[in-house]
Amino acid sequence: MFSRRHPYLYFIMVSCAIGSIFMISAMGIIVGGGAALVNSGFAGIEKKGEGNVGIVEINGAIISSKEIIDQIKDFREKSSIKAIVVRINSPGGSVGPSQEIYREIIKTRKFKTVIASLGSVAASGGYYAASSCDGIMANPGTITGSIGVIMEYANFQELAEKIGLSPVVIKSGEFKDIGSPMREISENERSILQGVVDEIHMQFVRDAALGRNIETESMAKYADGRIYTGESALDLQLIDRLGNLDDAVEWAGEIAGIEGKVKAVYPEEDKAEFLRKLVQSLLKNADISSALSNYFRFIIN
Repeated sequence: MFSRRHPYLYFIMVSCAIGSIFMISAMGIIVGGGAALVNSGFAGIEKKGEGNVGIVEINGAIISSKEIIDQIKDFREKSSIKAIVVRINSPGGSVGPSQEIYREIIKTRKFKTVIASLGSVAASGGYYAASSCDGIMANPGTITGSIGVIMEYANFQELAEKIGLSPVVIKSGEFKDIGSPMREISENERSILQGVVDEIHMQFVRDAALGRNIETESMAKYADGRIYTGESALDLQLIDRLGNLDDAVEWAGEIAGIEGKVKAVYPEEDKAEFLRKLVQSLLKNADISSALSNYFRFIIN
């Protein structure tokens, strides 16, 4: 092995590698500190009419809301950010996280303009989040709507019987195994689940109507689960304008009173997380000898 044939050189190389890691970490701290200094020390010198528009992206299924909410809060608290555009490319997702995003945007609207920009798809939970914004902009062909709630599961009872699989269930109450895929659902259970779906559906309709500032009855007319194109949604007043992300940024800047060219700003990358991943990558499998040998292969025989 290289480490045995050249012990002193190997020691120097390892020391250099470790030193580089600490140097990168130090740079991250310095850069991060510098950025914080700029943000806190000079943000107050902005002239009237100046400012940026923060971009928060919601991509894919909405399973968790934490990162999105953290980004919204960060932009809300920064004086240099005058408005926020929430860019949505999502077919929907879980009810809870969608409602959490909705609530955070509603709170943010008290301080800054929030505009939704719908990409290729912003349906169900994606539209739930969008409906909380001051305005919604979509492309003509954006797929949106799908206002509704669905609950489904597969029934494997017949398959289980064919292969001789018989479930044993010990439960504390009659409905503890409601929705079990190993047996048929009872009418009582179906009624219970339908009640849950209907209740959440009404929450969706109520919140969307509130966010869009229209009557609940009017929103309910379009809340049968069907999807709409951006053009159709505009005719139904489910959105406000047609346009792309750049148009949404300009619109947000206009409402916020930003003069001149509007600059779009994306969330800062978490430097600590970046450095952690970098160190993990460098020390992966603890195979430092092999990694360093490959790295220095052009200068060492």
